[in-house]
Amino acid sequence: MGIILQRVQKILGAAMGVALLAVAVGLPAGAEQGQSNLSRLSRAKVFLAAGDYRHAIEMCQKEVEAAPSVESYVYLTYVYHALNGYLDHLARTDQWVKVEQLYVNLAFRDLDALTNPPDILARMTKEIIHEGAGRQADVSAAMAARLNEATTARLWKQQTAWRAARPDSWWTGPPPEWGW
Repeated sequence: MGIILQRVQKILGAAMGVALLAVAVGLPAGAEQGQSNLSRLSRAKVFLAAGDYRHAIEMCQKEVEAAPSVESYVYLTYVYHALNGYLDHLARTDQWVKVEQLYVNLAFRDLDALTNPPDILARMTKEIIHEGAGRQADVSAAMAARLNEATTARLWKQQTAWRAARPDSWWTGPPPEWGW
């Protein structure tokens, strides 16, 4: 019970800090009306950089729904791979608390997480997320290939070079050639 209370206190403290920061700094222009001049893919790029994989996946899924194409399916696949790349990095560097934080980011969408925090072992979490993201990546990659194998191959060649050039941080964003 003490651990749960500590987690709730940490989460509430972080939420208060964000709220105070928002009040002190103010909302960006247009945020009050929900307006944004960023495209879905531009948002996904920001979410990747922040490590917010749930929102990055959601933005790419919305891109697939709004503008289905080989590129949009490859982009979605890439975000799933980026999630797994980040998980592998955290496991390699023994950062299991961050694996738990990633789980919370993926699993909870509302304030229920403040009063009902997950109690799951970090290593189990890593395996669960890794397997799920891998399956989803396989599905979206197959859809991209069905639409256009040549374009899929070209895009994956670009992301392979991107991964090789940035082995310790490639998952924080897409290759620059993709123009997000």
